[in-house]
Amino acid sequence: MPDVVTLLELGGPLAAIGGAAYARKAHPTAYWSTVGLPLSVVRLLASYGSTMDACGLTVEPSRLRALAVRATTRREVRPVPPRRGIPRPTSTGLHVRIRLAPGQEPADVAASSERLRHAWRVHAVHVVSLKPGVVELRLVGFDVLRKVKMPRQARSEPLAVPVALREDATAFVRDYRTVPHQLVLGATLSGKSMFLRNLLTGLAAQPVALVGIDCKRGVELSPFAPRLSALATEPDEAAKLLPVLVREMEDRYDLIKARQGIAPTTPDEEITSDVWGLPEGERPHPIVVFVDEVAELFLVATRKDEERRDEMVTQLIRLAQLGRAAGIYLEVCGQRFGAELGKGATMLRAQLTGRVCHRVNDEASAKMALGDIAPEAVGVASTIPAEVPGLAVAGDSSGGWIRVRTPYLSLADAAAICRETAELVPDVPALEPFRPHAPAPPVMVPVTLAKPRPANG
Repeated sequence: MPDVVTLLELGGPLAAIGGAAYARKAHPTAYWSTVGLPLSVVRLLASYGSTMDACGLTVEPSRLRALAVRATTRREVRPVPPRRGIPRPTSTGLHVRIRLAPGQEPADVAASSERLRHAWRVHAVHVVSLKPGVVELRLVGFDVLRKVKMPRQARSEPLAVPVALREDATAFVRDYRTVPHQLVLGATLSGKSMFLRNLLTGLAAQPVALVGIDCKRGVELSPFAPRLSALATEPDEAAKLLPVLVREMEDRYDLIKARQGIAPTTPDEEITSDVWGLPEGERPHPIVVFVDEVAELFLVATRKDEERRDEMVTQLIRLAQLGRAAGIYLEVCGQRFGAELGKGATMLRAQLTGRVCHRVNDEASAKMALGDIAPEAVGVASTIPAEVPGLAVAGDSSGGWIRVRTPYLSLADAAAICRETAELVPDVPALEPFRPHAPAPPVMVPVTLAKPRPANG
């Protein structure tokens, strides 16, 4: 009998431990809110001073404080940690602001982020500089990239779309006003197409002209035809579409010149203003050009095709160099993007400020995407596992980089969004000849097993 009572007494705690272990794996958000957050707060408050001392982030106290300690107590004057604010919990982690001591910089705290992670037993610690002398520690309680759930406060703005989740649990926003052109690299089944779907459907709800160049017979972009202003599915069609985009860009420059009184003979390269300075009634709609599998534009089979290739590459380079001021932006996708593609490839890549590198097949491909802006991110991109599609390393010309992952969006759902927003296709007369034909969705006829009634004789 005593054994039975003992087992009953142990059953409750064992069930609680087992439930917590299950919740930690299956429902990490709920586990963090109920168990992980209180424990992490206790660890942080109890060990803040000793942890900062072990990380080398403490400094000698001021003379006034040292005199006060000696006058009131006989304790030894010890180094003091940076001043800490009140921890602020979130659904995925914990935010703490600290004021740096004189002589410290954010890089000093960032260098100790791995030590802080182990000391407070959280998944990751990210350091963000808020203003001179103040940084914020963003503690992430669990791996938010394992099961992507976009934050509720992530909202689309004009030409700014939250397209993925960053590893610090904030939204990765593709902002064309800040980063006008971007290169997206990734091997087959790496999640590159998923990134493109989320980006395109996010822009579909905005008054933006979407142009697609998909030389794989349109298999990637054709499902979005109802929302596209133009679509080229073969190199010959792309060779006709790109000059039209260049002429549209030149016409917009002429519009800016006429509005601002700039001499017509002024070269486009010397115009520093853009279409956003025009009145809203005269401002042309922005255009976002999606180039899927850019290598298909570079590869040629015969010498006759080389002229066409050189013309298309030159036009892409012109759009990348001058398109931003005219409200024309590029989103270039591919598996590789190096000098081996041919003349102009390196020059075009240099104009693409943003970089997103999914899983690649070799380190050289990762270097093509990130080597010239963030060399330390090349190793991270080269180790992305195949079983985590959508995981990527995002960076820009500032040298900063972070891991991101795109949420799952099925092709059917993305195509449905484009059909629902088809009436938002802006009027761009130059692109009308390239407007794709969008067939109506098939009507499902209900199947019945009832026999038809015989006709009256």
